[in-house]
Amino acid sequence: MPAFITLNSVSLTTPDARPLFDGLTLSVGQERIGLVGRNGCGKSTLLNLIAGDLAPASGSVHRAGTVGRLEQVPDETLTVAEALGVAAGLACLKRLEAGEGRVSDAAAADWTLEARLAEALSQTGLPGMDLTRRMRTLSGGERTRVMLARLLLAAPDVLLLDEPTNNLDTDGREAIGDLLVRWTGGVVVASHDRAILERVDRIVELTPVGVTVFGGGWSAFKTARDAARARADAELERTGNALKRTEREAQAAREKQDRRDKRGRATRAKGDAPKMLLDARKQRAEATRARGGDVAERLTEAGREAFEAARARVAVETPLHIDLPQTGLPPGRDLLALRDVAMTRGGGACSGR
Repeated sequence: MPAFITLNSVSLTTPDARPLFDGLTLSVGQERIGLVGRNGCGKSTLLNLIAGDLAPASGSVHRAGTVGRLEQVPDETLTVAEALGVAAGLACLKRLEAGEGRVSDAAAADWTLEARLAEALSQTGLPGMDLTRRMRTLSGGERTRVMLARLLLAAPDVLLLDEPTNNLDTDGREAIGDLLVRWTGGVVVASHDRAILERVDRIVELTPVGVTVFGGGWSAFKTARDAARARADAELERTGNALKRTEREAQAAREKQDRRDKRGRATRAKGDAPKMLLDARKQRAEATRARGGDVAERLTEAGREAFEAARARVAVETPLHIDLPQTGLPPGRDLLALRDVAMTRGGGACSGR
């Protein structure tokens, strides 16, 4: 399968030179790839890199295909035709059909546009859409479908989606899911939406301790990730315990040697043994202390290296903690009650109790 995008040992940093990730090698072909990771890990930055909006800190990017991005917040003052990017093309065709076209119109005319437009609107659930409507008159789901139709018209080889289901209604989320199923090119989607991530072929996880590429959707990835984290945590605990044990043994050996040295100094102070014998004992004690110290230092250093290597494989996640002030109200007290409420969102109405 030919690759549209190839990343070779790519590293990315923030504008203030903080490392995001290092050594990412990835090819994007006719497949769906999900980007996952905590906020701030570099998912959006990686999409910008793939789109060609920035350069890597190191490594290289090769593009053998076109790239398109889903615009999440289109200008609400535009007409549907303008948002689709077809207003000028349709106006050109209209002038030619009315016999008012110029030579430049004939050269620029795309006689397939109307058919392709009708097909794109049909595929996105908007057949017969009034192209003169303003985007602000559409629901959130309809706006998303319009922007999906724009992508279908452009037909890029690789589609980039950055949290595409955020702030969308049910229709909008379904439209994104349908796009993933139907798209025949490559897709790279950064998302926390598990329903979307279940539809991908591969998942790339960005973490402070490295990049993991996993074949499969969210459920299979989560199972494998949790197992890997458990192994890493167990290895960290094992090496930590081994390091503590080595340090305790080294300290016990030093204390034992100190006691021997103390007895030797006491014997030497008495002066009731031949000096030659005392000197020989002193030399042996010094040699023993030196050998013991060298061995203990090597074992301790090896233990520290093993511990640091294990710790480097464990992503440290600081839990979110929020201190809320006491309200002084008794438990179970109703603070707000709504009845027969009606509201609108994105042009659509909903009601409830």
